[in-house]
Amino acid sequence: MAEAGFRVHPWRHGVNRGAHSGTLDDCKRAVDLCGCDGPMVVVGWSLGGLFARELAREHPDCVRAVITLGSPVWGDRRKFTNVWKLYEWVAGHPVDDPPIADSEDKPPVPTLAIWSSKDGIVGAPSARGTEQTRDQAVEVASTHMGFAVSKHGTRAAVREIVHFLETHKADNGVRPGNSPSA
Repeated sequence: MAEAGFRVHPWRHGVNRGAHSGTLDDCKRAVDLCGCDGPMVVVGWSLGGLFARELAREHPDCVRAVITLGSPVWGDRRKFTNVWKLYEWVAGHPVDDPPIADSEDKPPVPTLAIWSSKDGIVGAPSARGTEQTRDQAVEVASTHMGFAVSKHGTRAAVREIVHFLETHKADNGVRPGNSPSA
């Protein structure tokens, strides 16, 4: 994202060990710490995409758009996520009953679901979502980990994000170069 001209901010909470009752408050504090003057583009990878969507639901004034990368935004998480048993062991709660709000409904901001049929962790139907759960979905060739660590995967995702924001810039004029992002 930084290569595309965005100011990039980390999530600031170390290793993601699953949802807990204070997760959304932690995410809001991270947004506040960025010191941005306007709404931010919030990008969430994997479980982080669910946090981004719920943050946008709770604080739509702070979120310009939500981008999910290989995030299970729709459907039965036991059916569409290959690591649900590991998640339950790490997080200490059932994958389908997290201790935070968790709605499949589309957040009240523009949403882009970036997914891959090569993901290997989150199934394409879940990461792609439906017309009722997101505004746009686009496939990129990436593994689940590749969304975060592969130059090919990250650059493909950034290209799609830039295109999405350009097509939605009438919402408030945010675009690369003058945009706060996370």
